[in-house]
Amino acid sequence: MERLCRKTDGVYQQIITDMKMKIQSTIAFALASLLAITTLPAQEYVSTPVEISKEKVKIDGKICYSHIVLERQTLYSISKAYEVSIEDIYRFNPSVREAGLKKNSIIIIPSKEALAQAAPKQDAAGGQTVNKEDTKAERQVTRQTSAPVVEQKDETKAERIHIAKWTEDLDVIANMYGVSVEDIMAANGLKGRKLSRRQKLIIPFAGEQVQAEETIAATPEEDVAQTAVADSIEAADSTEFMADILNEQLLKTDINATIILPLSGSDGNPNKNNIDFYCGCLLAVYDLGNEGINCKINVYDIMNKTTQVNLETINRSDMVIGPVSAADLTRMCNIAPDAKVIVSPLDPRAETLAKSQPRLVHLPASASAQYRDIVDWIEEDIATGDKVLMISEKGARLNNISEPVKTLLDSSSLGYSQFSYSILEGREVAAPLTELMTKEGANRVIIASESEAFVNDVIRNLNLLKRDNIEIILYSSSKVRAFETIEVENLHNLQTRVSLGYYIDYNDPKVRDFLMKYRALYNTEPSQFAFQGYDVAKFCISMCSRYGDDWKNHLAGTSSQMLQSIITPKQENSQGFVNNSVRRIIYDKGYSVRTVR
Repeated sequence: MERLCRKTDGVYQQIITDMKMKIQSTIAFALASLLAITTLPAQEYVSTPVEISKEKVKIDGKICYSHIVLERQTLYSISKAYEVSIEDIYRFNPSVREAGLKKNSIIIIPSKEALAQAAPKQDAAGGQTVNKEDTKAERQVTRQTSAPVVEQKDETKAERIHIAKWTEDLDVIANMYGVSVEDIMAANGLKGRKLSRRQKLIIPFAGEQVQAEETIAATPEEDVAQTAVADSIEAADSTEFMADILNEQLLKTDINATIILPLSGSDGNPNKNNIDFYCGCLLAVYDLGNEGINCKINVYDIMNKTTQVNLETINRSDMVIGPVSAADLTRMCNIAPDAKVIVSPLDPRAETLAKSQPRLVHLPASASAQYRDIVDWIEEDIATGDKVLMISEKGARLNNISEPVKTLLDSSSLGYSQFSYSILEGREVAAPLTELMTKEGANRVIIASESEAFVNDVIRNLNLLKRDNIEIILYSSSKVRAFETIEVENLHNLQTRVSLGYYIDYNDPKVRDFLMKYRALYNTEPSQFAFQGYDVAKFCISMCSRYGDDWKNHLAGTSSQMLQSIITPKQENSQGFVNNSVRRIIYDKGYSVRTVR
């Protein structure tokens, strides 16, 4: 921990120092496990082949690849595979220069077109001119990884504006920006050290000659209005529970939570996904501590046979987060006291337990919720002249979802056609598919299958039909994003609409804030499981703090936008709660992915 602290400066050094005092939990196991995962004896090192990613993203108008780093891949092997330089990778991933590559982290690899756009232009005299767009992109990347997040009002004046949080004083703010308290006071004409909540401060640069200006203090009316919405600059909070609102409405400021996870695998090695989830929980606890909520965490590794879950500890807890599997969750519901809230954190398949377990709060969005949203989405988009088509696999037995999808369509207001074929018939279906489609409007297609081979074949056929000027829009669950054989270009060609339980928008300032803190604390990149740990802990602890011991009974009607998910609990048959909310993204032309919800 001290080693990480020495490597981190400014505000994030303070984060690590504060976290030691505020989180009453053992972090040593998580850090040791992370180190163990990334440690490899030199004599066994063999570079893993690098495959070009099929996932493309658009960053500041430049098309880039989103590459997942696999174990034993190197910067050299990645740069050779993508035909870019190591310096190019550093340029688009500043944190990699200092921290190096981390297994399962996502890095951005610029395409040749992106590098050409970013290349300095030659002026008339043969000298280099600054590419303004690229300079802006680099400045944004730098803000994400090292500099404090500020409100930039006028870049030509190099003016920095900081909005004071209720937890900050002048010493903290001065240390954050590397300037003196006296300079901040002089730049803002402050007579004393007391700050008002959400007061806007001009932050001078080190060594800058400052001139006193009148400070801008938020009026009570402004304060109420501004704290009613998420502030994209200040807030690390991604839910509706903003710090200032919580400060006024908290019923419970001391929370006791128990986390039960399989932190080690059946082979005795660390389970990285669950450790990442736990690390995300710890960061949520830190952020909540800054909002005045003190949380004590008791952690159990359910795979450690020598460790027994202490029922007295569970009885004292305001909530139990975990275990993961439906079988383990059932056992926990059977042994925990009747009034204890059990949170299902990770496995979507455990959703059915909520129908019989009144104490269960299931937070992962299920596949059925995604398909319900797909049908709703088509109903919202349908226009005169459009046609709806459901395509399923003939004779499919495994992963057969055609009947549930058909039931959803039958209960909707949509008229639709069905088409079924076997994958062996894939080369002969273009003609019958064409006969079912309209050329008067858009053909809105659902593939009622989760077989990768079949879905890939349908998408191939749909792309062939588009060449005949047939308008086709594909609607899909998140499963399509996990299929490695599908060309991402085809998803963009079909203007694919995807309903999914989780989506991380890296342009979201709150996501960037989380990334900086996570990197500073753990010296690695957060996985999707780390985001989920943050979302689950932040949501549940915030609810408990706001509503007290009766927080579960206030879940209905609540909807919270988290870092990677939307949580809208709904009660199942007067029993437990499930989360039916999903996110929506659209694969637009030009390799851009747009968040709709």
